[in-house]
Amino acid sequence: MLLVRPVVFGDLHNLERLAVMPGGSMSTLPANRDHLAEIIAVTRRTLSDTRQLSTESCHFVLEDSTTGELCGVAGINAAVGLRYPFYSYRIDDIVHASDELQMHSRVEALRLCHEYTGSASLCSLFLAPEHRTLEKLELLSRARLLFIAVHRAWFGSRIIVELQGVRDQHGQSPFWECLGRHFFSMALDRAVYLAGIKARSFIADMMPKYPVYMPLLSEEARGAIGCVHPERRDVLRLLEDEGFEFADHVDIFDAGPQLEARLGQLRTLREADMAEADITDTHGTEVTHLVCNAGLLDFRCLQATADVGKVSLSAGQADALRVSAGDPVLQVAADNNKQCAGTLKRTGDHCHD
Repeated sequence: MLLVRPVVFGDLHNLERLAVMPGGSMSTLPANRDHLAEIIAVTRRTLSDTRQLSTESCHFVLEDSTTGELCGVAGINAAVGLRYPFYSYRIDDIVHASDELQMHSRVEALRLCHEYTGSASLCSLFLAPEHRTLEKLELLSRARLLFIAVHRAWFGSRIIVELQGVRDQHGQSPFWECLGRHFFSMALDRAVYLAGIKARSFIADMMPKYPVYMPLLSEEARGAIGCVHPERRDVLRLLEDEGFEFADHVDIFDAGPQLEARLGQLRTLREADMAEADITDTHGTEVTHLVCNAGLLDFRCLQATADVGKVSLSAGQADALRVSAGDPVLQVAADNNKQCAGTLKRTGDHCHD
């Protein structure tokens, strides 16, 4: 049985295993044992004291309860930029004009900003390669949105998500090599790692203070702006289906797209509704739903079949969700009712022209 639950200290060893797999490309999941232990501690502390939920982060794992294996991890930041700065590049047009020559030109530029301060964010979404199926990706990603739906009062109106940018055949980021390396004098993975362990003051200290005129960048760097890494296209499609949009903000390291949405407009939050748990060993033709309880530390989310106003759970599923017959649960229809659960959808890059 696949189950999403909050991370616990007993997961630390497996969390270390997962953190190594992205190869240093995820700032929110650095391969640092102390920081990973802190992620767990913050999650446990946050979910134990709801007064902290509106400003802190929490992380969840996808577990195969049959084998005890952790398939992936994903997180939520209730409000970015309050404790540590959250920087972006905003794509702007700058107009230069000469009255004397009766000429003007419009030039695209990147401006360093922190406009997303206070927004909630989805982060740290990662599945081990052997577990990358649509079914698992959807369950792990959308479980976070069901958690937000249950505890909506603790989150603001806007939510964002960052996606990894493109790299070349040598694993290098064209954008970083053209711009960031000249200011930081270090490899991209090192800069991402430092940002991940919250040594973030160096970003404001080292980044260019003035707009970066895009025509001055190399063709490869310009082509990378707003483009998502091929391995994250399935995540991009899932987020677009949810209601996220590219709003001309990119990551300061690799220029990957930053997507945003209004929480109330997200499909999961709009379509989720309460239902009654029905414990039974017989299942008819009901469609698959994602189902969660209303817990904090004992939050659980899994797949089950559902009909109008009722969710059919086996005894094992009910135990996993920690609910009894007649208890209210939150449910939303799963996407894999309409497509093969073993196939990840593909889409074109979000690239800046």
